[in-house]
Order: sequence, then C-alpha cells, then structure tokens
Amino acid sequence: MSKEEKPRVSLVVIGHVDAGKSTTTGHLIYKCGGVDQETIAKYEKEANEVGKPTQKFAWVLDNLKAERERGITIDISLWKFATKQYEFTIIDAPGHRDFIKNTITGTSQADVAMLVVDASHGGFEEGISRGGQTREHALLAFTLGVKQMVVAVNKMDDKSVNYSQSRYEDVKSEVATYLKRVGYKPAKVTFVPISGWEGDNITESSSNMPWYDGPTLLDALDKVSAPKRPADKSLRIPIQDVYKIGGIGTVPVGRVETGIMKPGITAQFAPSGITAEVKSCEVHHESLDEVGPGTNVGFNVKNVALKDIRRGDVASDADDNPAKGVTSFDAQIVVMNHPGKITEGYCPVIDCHTAHVACTFTSIKQKLNRQTGKIVEENPKFLQNGDAAIVTLEPSKPLCVEPFAEYPPLGRFTIRDMKQTVAVGVVKSTTKDESA
Repeated sequence: MSKEEKPRVSLVVIGHVDAGKSTTTGHLIYKCGGVDQETIAKYEKEANEVGKPTQKFAWVLDNLKAERERGITIDISLWKFATKQYEFTIIDAPGHRDFIKNTITGTSQADVAMLVVDASHGGFEEGISRGGQTREHALLAFTLGVKQMVVAVNKMDDKSVNYSQSRYEDVKSEVATYLKRVGYKPAKVTFVPISGWEGDNITESSSNMPWYDGPTLLDALDKVSAPKRPADKSLRIPIQDVYKIGGIGTVPVGRVETGIMKPGITAQFAPSGITAEVKSCEVHHESLDEVGPGTNVGFNVKNVALKDIRRGDVASDADDNPAKGVTSFDAQIVVMNHPGKITEGYCPVIDCHTAHVACTFTSIKQKLNRQTGKIVEENPKFLQNGDAAIVTLEPSKPLCVEPFAEYPPLGRFTIRDMKQTVAVGVVKSTTKDESA
C-alpha cells in the first residue's frame, strides 16, 4: 500500500479554451496514471473513427468526464496520476461555457494550478487579450488562494513556433509580467515548454528543444510543496453534489477542508441547520473510519431526503463548533473588472466555496490602499476598477461562509456580474444566523 501513502495534492488545470488543457492533462494521466493501454487503444480507435486522431489524449479525459457524469464515481481513479513524491488528483479541466463557475469551485479546492498557455502565433495573443481567459483564470487562482503555479507553454510543436526558443522566451516574459501583476512571484513559478500532443517535456526531456535545460512538466509538478492541512480545526465540508444511491440512501459529496470526518458523528448542514447521523464514509470506493483534510469524501446520512441538502451547503460536526448560515458579512474586496461604479444596493452573485448566491452591498465602509491596506476614505460613495474596500454584504437567501482567517477555503469568494468576474474578496467577519 506504499502508493497510497504519498501526500495527495489537488491540481486545477486552467487556461484559455483551446490552449490544449485536455490533451496535456490526458497525456499526463496516460503516462503516469490509472489509464491502461487497453482503454487508450479503445479511445484511439474511437477518435480515429470520428476523424479526430489528434484528439486521443483529450478523448481520454472527455470520455472519463462523460463516465464521471453518468455514474457516481467520486474522484475516479483515472483522474489521478503519481509523481515520485505525490499523488495528484485533477479537479477539473473545464471548457469555456460553464468554465468560471466550475473553476471557482474547482480552484477553491486546489493546491496547485497548472496554467496551460498556447504558444502558437495568434493563439497566445488571443488567450492573453482582454477577452481571453488566461488572465482571468490566473487572477481567480491567485485570489482563491492557489499560491503555487506551474506554467506549461504548450504547442511548441506548432508550425508557427517550431520549437523556437525566442518565441518561448517572449511568451514566458509576457505571462510572467501578468502573473506578477496578479500577485504571483514569477521567480517561484516554473515555466516548461511542452507539446501536449507530441509529448515533448511532459514526462521526458525533449530532443526538439536542446536549448531548454529545466525540468519536465512532471518534474515541475513533483517539486511543489505539500499543502498543510488543518486537521485540528472543526470539521467543514462544502457540499459539491448530493446523490441518492439505491440500497444506501442519501450521499452528500464534498472535500474535507478542515477537521476530520468519521462515521458515527452527527453531521449538521448549514445554512439549513439539518442534522443527521453519518453512517459511513467512502473515498475512492473504500469505506474509511476517518477522512482528513484535502480528501473528497462521499458520506451516507440517515433519514435525510435528497432535496434537503444541496450544493453550496456546508457539513460540520453538530457537537464541535458547527457551521451556521450568516445574515450578513463584512469582506475586503478588490474591484477588477467592472464597467461602471459600484454603489450601495448593488446585487451581484457571490461564488464562495461551492455556494452561488446573490448578495446585496448594504454598506461600503472604507476604501483602502491596495498595497498597504491603510484606509484612504471612510464611507465612499462608490467603488470602481482598481479600488480595494471593506464592504458589508447581505445574502438574498441563506448562505454559509466563514472568516478567511479561521477557515480560508470558506472565506474567499468572487463577485460575478454580466457573465464575468467583477471583483474578488475575503470574508473578514460574519453575523451568524442563530435562528437555524
């Protein structure tokens, strides 16, 4: 069982829509993960039949996705790959449409982000442009607390690039400049020139790029620092999905962010206040006696209907500082991408952990200096791009959030409006709803 002993690290794969996320990720899983040759051969055959031979690695991922959507395969083993030090779980490599919402809930659980950038002429420029997703994804990852990043500069095999060192350096310096603006330290971000399709520098050094002497993508991922998991805090599990399984009953699924989940405890769900006994906990289809932070768990609860628990709820231990809904909360936000002015009464959607709830700005208390955090203005009339501020938000329906200082994964959020992220923030304090 020595394989299971490796620390688990969650990886979120981000980047513009055609940067080659699925192909690159599929390649990693293919080389180091749970996909056997038979399955790959089957996918290759299918990809050829539909006339998309270049898609075989992406096909791996997309087929797994479809399988994952069809059944309750929680955190399916094929979505994992191992490096020398770690066992990686891939959270999501989402496409454009449902991207941001999923990526927010995905990145809020990720330890490391792999940003895939398209180096091809035209492709890179589109991805990093104002409307491209490279910038927004990087910003989201940073704000949501994913502090470690590896950048895969993909499509080095493209005809317009032809494994050129100067093109790689150009792309690298532009991405590094942007990452620095977001808050990453470029010196700590590893850049790797790869071809997700040909396999250059993914697990083995490429002879096509003799000028590059850095790590392969796999080595770069192996060098990240293991995340610290707060097992001694009270239990918090943001619920991602709830399933009804024949013969078992209601099974909520989510990642243990803090504390320890074990059968026999009384789970309390916020914001509803519903309590239920936990009958069993499953991880990768194995029943476990206890599940610590960083692990996705499915747990069976007694006498609770499927409709009583929903995505966005937070499970905790009823006997140990249980989570509660909030009637309002104070937050420190940074406005990044709003076309006009934000005033009191503004009601955008807040995405925090797995919850997605409209909230009203009931008070704009202070405008702050972004660099120093010092107060620049009391009770400003409005906020606009670039402003940092302390605000009071009131959810339009019950919501559970926690102060960032106490439970980071439940205390960072993004503010969305007009199909884009307009601001990001962290929860400073909450007013708990004691009625539930």
